[in-house]
This record gives sequence, structure tokens and C-alpha cells, in this order.
Amino acid sequence: MEVHFTAEQEELLNRVSTRAGIEPENFVRDAALRMMHENEGLSAAVRQGLLQANRGELVDDDEVRLWIENRERA
Repeated sequence: MEVHFTAEQEELLNRVSTRAGIEPENFVRDAALRMMHENEGLSAAVRQGLLQANRGELVDDDEVRLWIENRERA
């Protein structure tokens, strides 16, 4: 597989990967793998949420607002 970048994108990749102390190829591979794992986790969470919603396990709007407010205070 090959990935093609514009000159500007490649320059940015080289700068960022150099700062991180990682070869550009490894930087791209690691970033792609991390993104795929995050996407899988998000997909699993959405599937779980849909299953819970189908079972009627929903959270009231007021409970959500209270949870958000408490997190913002913490």
C-alpha cells in the first residue's frame, strides 16, 4: 500500500515525526492503527448503545444534564 501526500503535507509530516523522534513511515502507521482502533471502539459503543436503547434502557434528559454539570464542576 502506498499513501501519497502533497509537498506541504509531507513537510508537516516530517516536522511532526521528527519532533516525536519517530521515522515518518512509522508515525503514519502508528497514527493509522490508532485511528482504526478508536473507530472500532466507537463502533462498539454505538452498537452497545443501540442494543440498550432497544431494550428500553434509556437515560432521562435531566439525568444527562446533571451528569454533564457534575463533570464540568469536577
